[in-house]
Amino acid sequence: MAYEVKGVVARSKGAPVGVETVLVPDPGPGEAVVDVAACGVCHTDLHYREGGINDEYPFLLGHEAAGTVAAVGQGVTDVAVGDFVVLNWRAVCGQCRACRKGQLQYCFDTHNAAQQMTLADGTALSAALGIGAFAEKTLVHAGQCTKVDPQTPATAAGLLGCGVMAGVGAALNTGGVQRGESVAVFGCGGVGNAAIAGAALAGASTIVAVDVDDRKLAWAKAFGATHTVNSRSTDPVEAIRGHTGGFGVDVAIDAVGRPEVFEQAFYARDLAGRVVLVGVPTPEMRLTLPMIELFGRGGALKSSWYGDCLPSRDFPMLADLYRQGRFPLADFVTETIGLDDVEAAFAKMHRGEVLRSVVVFEK
Repeated sequence: MAYEVKGVVARSKGAPVGVETVLVPDPGPGEAVVDVAACGVCHTDLHYREGGINDEYPFLLGHEAAGTVAAVGQGVTDVAVGDFVVLNWRAVCGQCRACRKGQLQYCFDTHNAAQQMTLADGTALSAALGIGAFAEKTLVHAGQCTKVDPQTPATAAGLLGCGVMAGVGAALNTGGVQRGESVAVFGCGGVGNAAIAGAALAGASTIVAVDVDDRKLAWAKAFGATHTVNSRSTDPVEAIRGHTGGFGVDVAIDAVGRPEVFEQAFYARDLAGRVVLVGVPTPEMRLTLPMIELFGRGGALKSSWYGDCLPSRDFPMLADLYRQGRFPLADFVTETIGLDDVEAAFAKMHRGEVLRSVVVFEK
């Protein structure tokens, strides 16, 4: 018997989202239904609304979520009813060529629920990132449920499901920041500030935050930046070299995803330094760099997929560090809102007024 709940749906490109009745089926084999407690408003949801991901409307938005398992399907053994979980969009298959090489963080065949949730009239919904958590309940593959300590507030825990993990992982996993290294982060929204927090957690000695908004640069200082640069008025490459003895940083992280920003990151690194792209570009963007510079500067240019994380390893670790007072997870929550406020939250996010608005479901 299907559950009838309220959820945030995007029906067409660019149109305001609305709260509609959603039917969530009972879980089938390998699936789970989760009572959503909180879900962050992420740029990816806005990309879905704007048609930047695909055109498979209507979308059930929301993916950065935490909640409690309400029901499980046949064969589910890793989670049980009552477990507190963070939802992830990389449920590893264990069988693809990446998994067989032991690189589960790159799994090329991640799992989603086999069934689809629908509108009341039976119209199938495309769940954002296979999750669709701007809803009171959602249906996911059981592998998308990652157990964390239930003492972690849902409003904070849910952010591990996307933006915070992407940023922290860009620094720790993809960038491999080591103690005493220097780091520059371009773009100080949610993902960029998470990268700054991750670099601080790793023990970076110099962390330079770059943005065009002084408000975001103030946030960056709170998350661990040692220096800030407003690139609207200052050449960020020269400023970063000035903060690193003229050499550039060991790791430069582009959390914006624009060619001109990536080029700045490329030239702001030291010889043999690493550049990490975690900001998501759009399909039409092109990058042009002199090949002699690619060769002559050495090092590595890397893309960071979901912070190259392994949810079963990284989510509980970061939740534990938060509860120990060693990682500022809750500081990413700017405000808590209701389902009816998601469209307004998109506007605030676009204007750079918030790190994260988080939808909270009253139980």
